[in-house]
Amino acid sequence: MEDIEIPNISIRMFRSLHNLSHIYFKKFEYCGYSPNVRSCKPNTDGISSFENLLANIILRVFVWVVAFIICFGNVFVICLRSCIVSENRHHTMAIKSLCCADCLMGVYLFFIGAFDIKYCGEYNRHAQMWMESLQCQLIGCLAMLSTEVSVMLLTYMTLEKYLCIVFPFQNYRPGRKQTLFFLIFIWILGFMIAIIPFWDKQTFGNYYGRNGVCFPLHSDLMEKPGARRYSTGIFLGLNLFAFVIIVFSYTSMFYSVRKTSKTARQSIFDREVTIAKRFFFIVFTDAMCWIPIFLFKILSLLQVEITGTIILWVVIFILPINSALNPILYTITTSSFQERIKLCLQMKWQKVGLKETPRSISTIYTQASSL
Repeated sequence: MEDIEIPNISIRMFRSLHNLSHIYFKKFEYCGYSPNVRSCKPNTDGISSFENLLANIILRVFVWVVAFIICFGNVFVICLRSCIVSENRHHTMAIKSLCCADCLMGVYLFFIGAFDIKYCGEYNRHAQMWMESLQCQLIGCLAMLSTEVSVMLLTYMTLEKYLCIVFPFQNYRPGRKQTLFFLIFIWILGFMIAIIPFWDKQTFGNYYGRNGVCFPLHSDLMEKPGARRYSTGIFLGLNLFAFVIIVFSYTSMFYSVRKTSKTARQSIFDREVTIAKRFFFIVFTDAMCWIPIFLFKILSLLQVEITGTIILWVVIFILPINSALNPILYTITTSSFQERIKLCLQMKWQKVGLKETPRSISTIYTQASSL
C-alpha cells in the first residue's frame, strides 16, 4: 500500500489479519495502526522509528544532556537570586518567573527521554496508544506553556527595560503590585494558550499527538484546519510579533545609549561596548531560536516536505536554546549580579577574619566574574 493515502485509518482495519507479517505503507505514521506486524515500511519518519520513540541515537543521548543543562542552569539562578538580595526586587521576580518557565522545558525533555527508554525496542506496539495518551497530551501542553510564557516574559522584561532606558525621566518603572499583576497575567495567558486545544476535539483533533515528541510544530494534510490555524496564530502571530518587539526595543535602546554617550563628557567607550555585546547576544540567541522555527512553520504551511529528522533537531536543540541561555544572558553575565557576588564574597572573607593580599582578592573577584 505504498502509494495509498488512508485518511480514515484505524487499528480495527488490521485487527483481523492475524497472519500479516510484512506491510508497506506510504507513511510511517500508519505503522502505529498495525502494532502486531513484525515488519513495517517505512520504518521511520525521522522522529521515531519502528523500535524507538527517538530514532536518532545522538538525540537519544543529548535529550538528557540538554534537559540537565536547562534545569541545572535555571535552578542555580533561582537559588542565587533567592540568596543574594538585589536592589531591583521587581526585576528579580521577573527573572525567577522566567527561570521557572524555562525549567519546564527541561522537565518536558526529561519526560521525552524517559518514555523513549520505556518503549525502547518495541515503540511501534505502543506508538498509537502513546500519541493518544494523557501523558503525551500533558507533556506537550507543558512544552507549549514553557515556550509561550518564556516568550511573553522576555517581551515584558524587554519593554520594561526599553521604557527605563529610552525614557529615563518619565518614571515608567512598575511597582511591586504592577509587576505581580503582569507576571500572573502572563502565566494565566500561557496556561490558556496551552490548554485551549483540549476544549474542542472536533476543532483541534489530537493537537499534541501528531508525532512522537508531542509538540505541534509541523502541519500536515491530516491535521484539522482549526488546529492548523491555531498553531499558525501562535507561532507566526504571537511569537513573531514578540520577536519583532524585542529586536526593535533592543535596537532603540542601543541607539539611545549611544546617543547619550556622545553628549557625555567622560569617556564611556568600554561601557558602550559591553552594552552593545549584551544587546547583540540577546537578540542573536532569540534569532537563532525563532527564525528557524518561523521558516519551518511557513514551509510546513506551504506543504513543503520536511523530514522528521529536522523536526526532531528543532525540538531537542533549537527550541530549548533560549531556555538554556536565558540564565546566562539575564543573570550570570550582568555586571550588577557580578558586583553582588563580589560584595558577598568580600563580606564572607571579612567575617571569617581572613586577610588576603590585594592580588589574592583580585583573583577571587576574577573567579566570581567568570561564573
